[in-house]
Amino acid sequence: MKLEDIIKELTDCVSIGHIDGAREIIGRYLAFCDIKNCGSNGILASLDFGKESTLLLDAHIDEIGMTVTHISDTGFLTISNAGGIDLKQLPSREVIIHGKKDVSGIFISTPPHLSKDDKKLSDIKEIKIDTGLGDKAKDIISVGDFVTYKNEFLKLGDKRICAKALDNRASCAMLIYLAQRLKDKELPVNLILLFSDGEELGLRGARTAVYPLNVSQAVVTDVSFGNAPDVPSDKSGKLGFGAMIGISPILNKTITEKLISIAKENNIPYQSEIMGGTTGTNADVITLTKSGIKTGLVSIPLRNMHTDCEIIDLTDIENTASLLESYIMSGGIN
Repeated sequence: MKLEDIIKELTDCVSIGHIDGAREIIGRYLAFCDIKNCGSNGILASLDFGKESTLLLDAHIDEIGMTVTHISDTGFLTISNAGGIDLKQLPSREVIIHGKKDVSGIFISTPPHLSKDDKKLSDIKEIKIDTGLGDKAKDIISVGDFVTYKNEFLKLGDKRICAKALDNRASCAMLIYLAQRLKDKELPVNLILLFSDGEELGLRGARTAVYPLNVSQAVVTDVSFGNAPDVPSDKSGKLGFGAMIGISPILNKTITEKLISIAKENNIPYQSEIMGGTTGTNADVITLTKSGIKTGLVSIPLRNMHTDCEIIDLTDIENTASLLESYIMSGGIN
């Protein structure tokens, strides 16, 4: 199956809290691996070649969303965020409430004729969801039910894709694509793919899923800020210009330098992402696991982060897979 089809299936599904649609998809695509469900921490897919060294690749599967906190008698919902939500883009957005059955809803939007120009949204509780169900809403929806964005998978030109949850299903699709390229090869290291849960709620899944593993080294894969007219160029990567290799005090310098060297030697496009401290990714907790795991970071540029219309370039995913394939076949670092 094409990379584009994998991405579509992963972004069309819902994985938030106890709703874990991505796990079934990953297990099906990686049936040739040894699959282990790690409860609320994620899912592991392993290729064991009996080698001394084991390399971990991580990508988180959870998406941002919301939780219902109150249901009015007229069917309007008050919600709380589950992960980072961009409040300014919520009014008039379509969502799905995952109650006893899925229910469509719309964030209400005050007409410009009646709104104050200087009013800025500061609390997600201010923006209600209209279900259209009136007093029947409580029969289907309960406090605590999850809410996710509804957005159709959209192709922009030949190589760009717009969808919800590309943070971080883009990396999940990349790891599936990579594993399928490797499945008939003898690897110089054992390989574990961790599709971790709870990253958007404080890096929770990777923090605990990695602990029992005997891992020699790790590379975290995620998305990072993609260039746009209002995004500073020194804090973003260009879409279509390759993977963003993280450079940070918390990351292992040897892994970072080897990733850069491999990219140069194999003419694989890449970009540098400079961070003065922590990375805001699962690398922050994996580097602290047990006595510390040597960890690198590779990210895919993404526009409109934490919205329902995130945008990536397929060539960046393909080049990220090529970079990691070369790194794996080199054996990584000692």
